[in-house]
Amino acid sequence: MSLHRRHSTQTALALFLTCLVGGAAAQGIYTCVDATGRKITADRPILECNDRVQQEMTKSGNVKRVLVPVPTPQEKALQDEKDKRAAEARAREADEKRRDRALLLRYPDPQAHNKERAQAVEQIDEVIKAAFKRITELGEQRKAVQADLEFYKGDPSKAPPTLKRRIEENESGVAAQKRFIAEQETEKKRVNQRFDEELAKLRQLWAMAGGAPQAAAAKK
Repeated sequence: MSLHRRHSTQTALALFLTCLVGGAAAQGIYTCVDATGRKITADRPILECNDRVQQEMTKSGNVKRVLVPVPTPQEKALQDEKDKRAAEARAREADEKRRDRALLLRYPDPQAHNKERAQAVEQIDEVIKAAFKRITELGEQRKAVQADLEFYKGDPSKAPPTLKRRIEENESGVAAQKRFIAEQETEKKRVNQRFDEELAKLRQLWAMAGGAPQAAAAKK
């Protein structure tokens, strides 16, 4: 073999050995404690420790990274459900923040909130007032029917069917108006409750936004 070829071969072998040594030096050391309490060390991830934490160490003994256990199907299902609940909670929180911003835009101060409450209640009161007016009208009509019944005072059974029907319709009309008034009173309570709940929330939002003069102007 010529001197030149011998030199080339030695150079290639040296490069090959350098690569091997470099690869070994770059390779990590994996360690864990298996289910029996036995400490295992290997030059690659340890199959026996797939269900538990194992560490990859550097040659100097420092922790390079931590390998978490491979989850079982049941554990994965539980984690997926946990992640789903967390995502739903974040969505609810974001939605609540959007509602809070909308509430502040609609009611920048206590005066705006009180004004809208008064308008809402006033509308219901106007409807109730109209119902009471209708009851008064029905009362006047009843007086007229009663006057017609005076002709049959001696024997009410002789009163014509049309007269009896007018009495029944009058009584039914009064009852309907009274039911309507009761419903509107319930609605007014519901509206006031909604505004009370909004006001409690708004007091917090106004304070966080810079402290609106709520104490003096807000409805107690």
